[in-house]
Amino acid sequence: MKALQYRTVGSAPEVVTVPDPELGPGQVLLKVTAAGVCHSDIAVMGWPAESFPYALPLTLGHEGVGTVAALGAGVDTVEEGDSVAVYGPWGCGTCANCAQGKENYCLRADELGIRPPGLGAPGSMAEYMIIDDPRHLVPIDGLDPVATVPLTDAGLTPYHAIKRSLPKLVPGSTAVVIGTGGLGHVAIQLLRAMTAARVVALDVSEDKLALARTVGAHEAILSDAAAAGKVRELTGGRGAEAVFDFVGIQPTVDTAGAIAAIEGDVTLVGIGGGVLPVGFGRQNFEVSVTAPYWGSRGELIEVLDLARSGAVSVHTETYSLDEAPEAYARLHDGRINGRAVILPNG
Repeated sequence: MKALQYRTVGSAPEVVTVPDPELGPGQVLLKVTAAGVCHSDIAVMGWPAESFPYALPLTLGHEGVGTVAALGAGVDTVEEGDSVAVYGPWGCGTCANCAQGKENYCLRADELGIRPPGLGAPGSMAEYMIIDDPRHLVPIDGLDPVATVPLTDAGLTPYHAIKRSLPKLVPGSTAVVIGTGGLGHVAIQLLRAMTAARVVALDVSEDKLALARTVGAHEAILSDAAAAGKVRELTGGRGAEAVFDFVGIQPTVDTAGAIAAIEGDVTLVGIGGGVLPVGFGRQNFEVSVTAPYWGSRGELIEVLDLARSGAVSVHTETYSLDEAPEAYARLHDGRINGRAVILPNG
């Protein structure tokens, strides 16, 4: 079968022919319908050889939707032909966190060498992929596969981040979304659907700000040195009750800290490497800073329910598997508006 692989540190991903996957007991063979392209992959391919944590070659893709093609021995919770989404952050399934569906925070994944698809295990950018356990599959129940696949990360990750701040996002509050691309433009929709907060979007591109307005941002501001002052002005000097940074580079992290209100939440979702100092007098009183990771299996079900209700959708661009390297190049250059989706069998 064909697959998109990262084969050598520092090189571009390549479309190659690899052996068909072999199905084992308790596993599921998925014929991949759609696979999402994510900035996390760009970050992974930017890591130096001395600190690269995964074995190469690596089939990319941690967002996947497909059709169940075959079942391993003992699998009886899904059927051949089912259309399903892949829950990406695989865990051991038995620790205290996994028992709650929080496999993104599995207590034994590192110890047991468990890796998510596309982030250590073979991913979804192939004609077929192996799912380690059927519990990692969620029925999409009539949703469009292309529109659904980004929700497994670009929907789930902001949903998980926003849920933590819901008690603070009451009428009269302000939520700021920094970076309105793949995850950010979904976060704006989630904030509008789940809260009464005024939603302010920050980005460096007028195209991205236009998208932010289209999906529901009340205000859209250029993310520059004056952005923090403009947010302060909008809020009467108080600042934002919740700031979600989907970029994570040092300038955006600094902005996030500068606009957080007293008792505000700063949530650093982007993996740009920026840091925010925490200590008495470093931020407003009782500002909370967190860096969450993905979300739980139950939260993915909730995100898909929101999509089914029409409350959230993803702006997508589609590419064939042969065009996948070009999709990554466009993402790297900031030329994707929304989310790129690969169609491995399209």
